[in-house]
Amino acid sequence: MPKIKSHSGAKKRFKISGTGKFMHAKANKSHILNKKTRKRKRILRQKAVTDETNYLAMRKLLPYA
Repeated sequence: MPKIKSHSGAKKRFKISGTGKFMHAKANKSHILNKKTRKRKRILRQKAVTDETNYLAMRKLLPYA
């Protein structure tokens, strides 16, 4: 059986945590930052857990993660 290719875009955007959950960066951190509060920007820096409903799709995109 041949190896399965990982999805190139998903490789760059998602990482797997130690407990097996998929982590992603939060949105709204790229531009127009002067109107956002310091607290909001600080929270946006943190990683977020991808929803469980997308878990099976993520496993297909990243089979070796």
